[in-house]
Amino acid sequence: MADLNVEVQRGACQALVRLSGDLDKLTAPLLKDCLVALFAEGRVEIVVDAAELEFCDSSGLWVLVEHQRRLSAHAGSLGIVGVHGVLQRVLDVTGLKAAFDRVVPAEL
Repeated sequence: MADLNVEVQRGACQALVRLSGDLDKLTAPLLKDCLVALFAEGRVEIVVDAAELEFCDSSGLWVLVEHQRRLSAHAGSLGIVGVHGVLQRVLDVTGLKAAFDRVVPAEL
């Protein structure tokens, strides 16, 4: 079974969400619940740190895209930092990198 660890650091209207492990069909609901809770708290500036993310499939990517849309509709933003590996490839191949306010590759 794949595991995803989600750590959150909260600010006034922003949050940093650190992901580690696998973001896939089994674990995507965990991230979705976290992001929805942050939105309900009024946090509309979100940065997702994917530096320790080992895998991301379409289910995980869809959670990120869906939340980006939610935030954009409320003058918020979602950025992804530490992008590498499968997530980098999927964002590049699908063109979804442009869907996010900021995508920052991991430093080599």
